[in-house]
This record gives sequence, structure tokens and C-alpha cells, in this order.
Amino acid sequence: MFNLSCKRKWLLSAMFLIISITLFGCTNGSGNGSETEDNKDMVTFAWPRDIGDMNPHAYNPSQLFAQSMVYEPLVSYGENGELKPHLAESWDISEDGKEYVFHLREGVKFTDGTEFNAAVVKKNFDTIQDNMDLNGWLGFLSKIDQTEAVDTNTFKLTLTEPYYPTIQELAVVRPVRFLGEAGFPKDGDTSKGVEKAVGTGPWILDEHKTDEYAVFKRNENYWGDVPNAEKIKVKVIPDAETRLLAFEKGDLDLLYGEGIISIDAFNQLKASGSYETSVSEPIATRQLVMNTNKKQLSDERVRQALHYGFNKEAMVEGVTAGLEEKADYILPTNLPYTSAIDATEIEYNVNKAEQLLDEAGWKIPKGETVRQKDGKPLKIELMYDSAESVQKTMAETLQSEWAQIGVQLDIVGVELTTQVERFKANDFDLNFFSNYGAPYDPHTFVNIVATEGFGFNEAISAYPNKQELLDKITKVTQTTDEKERQQLYTEILGSLQEQGAIVPISYIKKIAVYQNGIADFTFPANRDEHPFTGIRKEQ
Repeated sequence: MFNLSCKRKWLLSAMFLIISITLFGCTNGSGNGSETEDNKDMVTFAWPRDIGDMNPHAYNPSQLFAQSMVYEPLVSYGENGELKPHLAESWDISEDGKEYVFHLREGVKFTDGTEFNAAVVKKNFDTIQDNMDLNGWLGFLSKIDQTEAVDTNTFKLTLTEPYYPTIQELAVVRPVRFLGEAGFPKDGDTSKGVEKAVGTGPWILDEHKTDEYAVFKRNENYWGDVPNAEKIKVKVIPDAETRLLAFEKGDLDLLYGEGIISIDAFNQLKASGSYETSVSEPIATRQLVMNTNKKQLSDERVRQALHYGFNKEAMVEGVTAGLEEKADYILPTNLPYTSAIDATEIEYNVNKAEQLLDEAGWKIPKGETVRQKDGKPLKIELMYDSAESVQKTMAETLQSEWAQIGVQLDIVGVELTTQVERFKANDFDLNFFSNYGAPYDPHTFVNIVATEGFGFNEAISAYPNKQELLDKITKVTQTTDEKERQQLYTEILGSLQEQGAIVPISYIKKIAVYQNGIADFTFPANRDEHPFTGIRKEQ
């Protein structure tokens, strides 16, 4: 499988991804500026945290949406997982899957007027590779053998072994996006910060007052389609209720993202008829992970009984008011290689649940309400993020429904960092989780399953074909044959789900609500990209 160093990197990266996606980053940095007066062609929206120091190669406090406005990738991620040319017009991959030659787009300039070329691409790669303690989580980076600026517009990347997700991973928002020469510190080490935000993207950071606001103006010399809106203003409003009030007052044009407003608030705004609303395609699956290391969950019949024993559709409808939808598969089927998952779609069936528990030897003694086996009760603990109201309500619903089939579910709310640490330490019975979405999956999800010390690897310990699954996960990222790759993913994802340790609950979606004067809003296919490509403000 992976060597020890790689395991540690995967573990750290997975923990980071969970926390950063949920928390949106931390507030830090400094900046000056006087707030721009309202502009009739400026779109204003709110974010819970400051945009950060706008370093393309850094993580928190830099905010993903803001980084993607200024800095661009070689390859972009489109609908249904299509990988499209961006700063690279095309690329060639050797038959052995180790060499990638990128033909860079000509005529692209950084916002300071300097040329985008292979030399600056290599310089960015060099500083990223010099900080692999931070960046080793991105699979292909740890496999780079050599980078080369072949000529002005040709960049060559050589890997130590084939790794098919390379192109897909080049589409992530960080760290492989490109900073202009003027943005590098004198020693070239961007891990310590950047001199200024110099990118090739459609937006330029115009003003920034830390913890208050940031204003991005459109790049009039952008190589691609110049944005419709003249400016995007980000107001930093940490409190969700305050964001909502600001929107209703008309101080904000747009509310967008995950957790920016509550489901109830979104549905109330939608029902009012005074605003426009949008809901994205599924971006991730909300999952329930069962730890098969725990004796009572080591029996597949018990795991399947728990799956049959709750009304998933009713729960998702009730908890999310129809915003999310019941999930039949552990990954959304709009991700690459996921549309052919072969797993049983389990429908609510109390009789089936009770039958399976009886077969597994868990009986309800006369006068008792909780099943027992060998004198021990069928008692399970479910851990959830105490700050996540959806998880809490779903936990309470499961507690009630499983009580009807003789299962005692104890629910415990913990802080997100504790939830991650306990998952990592194999200190859980049941845990909520969601996959990372585009452009990370499915390869990131299956790699996490294969990584010891994170939770999934331990959770599937009772699977009789565990080693076979782990071998297939290693093989799937190395294969250069598209048909073989699809078949491997079909087998891996189907088997993971079929044996019941990973239960799909609902498909998570992004939401947006905007004033009637906002037009052409679209959700990006990449979960972390900004949504301002075509947005405009009607006069």
C-alpha cells in the first residue's frame, strides 16, 4: 500500500480537508483600504471569514473561493467530471503514464503585465515541492521525479510511477495555481507569504481591510471571457443571523455556499417569492460510517439491519425540508467513475431489520425493550458534530427509529476537531462523514479508505475481502487503461457499500439566494471554485 510517510501525509491532508471545508478557514492577516462606495455594477455578498493572505500555495486562513478568483490552474474541472484546458491548451501523456507534456496557452499575462510561461510554471512547482510537509497530501506531488521548462510554452512533468488522477488533481484550487514572478518573496519560499497577489485570473484584489471587507475588480486584460460584473465585494459577517438580516435589508446581493444560511432561512426566503434561489447538483454524500472493529457491528447482518431500520427518505425530507435528497450510493453519481456503482438500494423495512437482528442472535428478552446477546445489550454510540444542526437532528431521528427495532443508540455531540481525532483514533462506533466532492473524488475517497489511522481502514476491518479491496485501490490509481479503471471503481465502491460499513444518507447540495437584480448565477462544477464567472447585475 502506501509507505509510512505517505500514510502520514494522507492522514494530515484528510483531517485538513474535513476541517477546512467545514470551517471555511480562520481569520488572520492584515490589510488596509477605505471601503469602496456602492457601485451599480458591483455584486456584494457575505462570507463568515476574512479572505486571508491570498497566497495560492497556502491553506487557512486563505479562502478557497478568493484564491480561485485570482489564481488559475493548468486544467479546469467541468460538469460531469470533464477535465478541460485552461492555462494549458492541451497535454500529452506517455503510454506508461509517467510523462505529462503541457502545451501552455500563448499570450496569457499576469495582472502586472508579465508573461505567463513555462519558466514561471516550473518556479511555482519548485516552491510547492520545497514544502511537501504542507502539500504532500495531493497525491501526484509526492510522485514527481522531475519538472522541466522545455521551451517558453512547453512544460514537462515526469512521475516516478503512473498515477492517473494527476490531471484531475491539477484542477484543485490549491496549491498548484500560479503566482507571477513579482509575487514571490526574495528567497522564493511562498510558505512564508507572498509579496502581492499577482495571478492570471479574471479578478484582481483591489481593496482589503482585514475582517471587514475585500473588493475584487475585474481583470480588463483577462485572456478569457472578461467578467460581466465590474466588481465583487466580500463583506465579512461571521454571524449567520446578521448575514440574513443584511440580505433582507438589501445590503447584500447574494448569499451563497455551504452553511452560510440555515435550511429554514433559505426555505423562508424562497417561499416569500421576493428573491431568486438556486440549488446545486449533489456535491457530496452525507454518510454514516460503522466501525466493524466493534463487536456488535462486526456482523454484516447487524449493519444491514440498521440500514433497513430507518426511513431514510422521510428523515432527509424532514430534516432538510427537501433541500437534500435521499442518497442511494456512497458517492454522488455525477462524479467520474461513479455512475456504474453496483450496490443494493436498501429501502426502509422494519420487518427485514428485525429478521436480520434475530438471525444475528440479538433477541429482545421478555419485559425488555433493548435486544441482548450473551447477556449484553445492543447498545451503540453515534458521534456527531455539535455545531452541525443537520447531524444533530439526524442523530436524534436515528435514535428514535432504532429504538423501535430494539437498538439503544446513545448520541454524543463533540466539536469538529474532536470528531476528527476520535475517527482517526478508531474511538467510535458510528460517525457522520461526507466525501470531499469535485475535483477530489473518487480517488481521494478510496485512498482515504486505504489509509491506516484515519477511520475508514479500521471501519472495514471485518470485511472478508478487505485486503483485496486495498489491493484494488492501489491498482486503480496506477492503471492507464480506462476500461480497467472503470471496472475497478465499480467493484471497489460497490463492495464498500454492499457490506454495510458505509451507509449513504443524503446528497449534500450548495444553495444560493439572490436579489431579483442578479442574473446569470451558476454553480461551479468544482466545489471550491468561485461562482462569479458569468454573474451580472441588471440595471
